[in-house]
Amino acid sequence: MSAATPVWDPAQYLRHAGHRTRPFTDLLARVPEPPGEPPRIADLGCGAGNVTALLADRWPAARITGYDNSPEMLDRARADHEGDGLDFAHADVRTWVPDGPYDLIVSNATLQWVPGHAERFRDWIEGLAPGGTLAFQVPGNFDAPSHTLLRDIAASPRWRGRLAGVLRHDDAVLRPEAYLERLTALGCTTDAWETTYAHLLQGEDPVLDWVKGTGLRPVLTALADEPEAREAFVAEYRTALRTAYPAGPHGTPFPFRRVFAVAVKEA
Repeated sequence: MSAATPVWDPAQYLRHAGHRTRPFTDLLARVPEPPGEPPRIADLGCGAGNVTALLADRWPAARITGYDNSPEMLDRARADHEGDGLDFAHADVRTWVPDGPYDLIVSNATLQWVPGHAERFRDWIEGLAPGGTLAFQVPGNFDAPSHTLLRDIAASPRWRGRLAGVLRHDDAVLRPEAYLERLTALGCTTDAWETTYAHLLQGEDPVLDWVKGTGLRPVLTALADEPEAREAFVAEYRTALRTAYPAGPHGTPFPFRRVFAVAVKEA
C-alpha cells in the first residue's frame, strides 16, 4: 500500500493543544515585525486554527489566511476562529504558491508531511514582500521510540503487507544547519535552532493518546476499513510504548525534539 493523505481528527489533535502550542509561541517570539501595513500572513498547514488565532492576537490588523488540505480541520478552524481578518482556505502545501506578496509565511508542525519540502522554499521566498519572513517549526523526533517503534511494528511480518510505504522515515525533516544553509543560499538572513521539550503527560497511555492525533494517523487511516486489525495494531503499539515511556510518580515524561527556522528576505 502506498502512503495516502491521513484523515485527521481535530478533537484528538487538540487534546494536547497546550504542549503542541508552546513550540509555535517560541517560534513566533523570533519573528520580526512584518513590513506590510496591514501585514498579509499565510499559515501553511493551519490544522484546527488554534495557532493561526495566535497570529491574529499578535497582529490584530493583519489579513491572515490559514491553509490546509483536511476538510475536517478546516471545518473546525472556521467554526472556532474565522472572522475579523482571519479566514481559512483549502490548499495542498506540496503545490501551494503565493498568489501575491506576503509579509509572513509561517508553518507549524506541517512540513514533515511534505516530502522534499525544502525544494518549495524558493517559491515561498519569492512570494514574500521585501523584508518579509518565512518561519516554521517541525518535529525532529523521528529517531525517538514513539516513531521507531511505530515503524518497526508496521514493518514486521504481521503488518508490512498492509502498511508498506504508509509511514514517514527518519529523513522526513532536515537538521537545523541544513535549513540554515538552504535558506541563506536563497538570500535570507536566517536563524535556525533546535529545542528538546520535556513534556510531562498525564492520564493512561498518554504517549499513545498523543500520537493518535499525529504520527499514528496514517496507520489509522490505512486500517480504517479493518476495525479488528486496527485495534490489534494499536494494542501492539500501546504495549511497546508503555515499556519505552514508563509512567512516573508525577506523570509520563515525553521528550520531544523540534527544529526551527526563521528566514528574513532582504529588504
